[in-house]
Amino acid sequence: MLKKEHVISWLSESFSVLEENRQYLTQLDTAIGDADHGNNMYRGFKKVNEQLPALEGKDIGAVLKAVAMTLISTVGGASGPLYGTFFLQAATKCTGKDELTPQEVSVMFKAGLQGVKMRGKAQPGDKTMIDVLEPATTTLSELVEKGEPLDIAIKEAVSVAMEKLKETIPMIAKKGRASYLGERSKGHQDPGATSSMFILEAFSKAIS
Repeated sequence: MLKKEHVISWLSESFSVLEENRQYLTQLDTAIGDADHGNNMYRGFKKVNEQLPALEGKDIGAVLKAVAMTLISTVGGASGPLYGTFFLQAATKCTGKDELTPQEVSVMFKAGLQGVKMRGKAQPGDKTMIDVLEPATTTLSELVEKGEPLDIAIKEAVSVAMEKLKETIPMIAKKGRASYLGERSKGHQDPGATSSMFILEAFSKAIS
């Protein structure tokens, strides 16, 4: 089961890894974007982290909704609305719940993914966060359906996502600021896919 404490821990871990990799994300974004992704993600999750003590008494849906609103209002660029939408749509599947079954976690991730796809109009292969989120969500769902424990399923999902992250390097960006570069976007790892990877790793760490 995914308990509320795991969700709080996930968000705290997400802040830690984004703080640690702030410069790295900025370097990636300097090559093909606005050079602000690291700072934007750090700023948003710092605000989320500051709010965690006040969120501990709330149900999972309310926690995720609060995260969504915070990210939308504090993260600049396209990342705020995209990550905000992920958490907002995920929240709709957890309303009033203090714990989730592995199946419910899978449904939560699927809802978040669909929200991001609708908001950003991106598909796998466009060199965006979808290139990491979709395979991770699919793997998680398949393993949960087979009866794998949640911690094992998410660990495998992270492993698959890590491979897919590397595959963004030779891609030509079709969405966002990087798409303006056309062919010149090849040879660079996507910053948004990288921050998604960090957040997935934080989730795995929080429940293992």
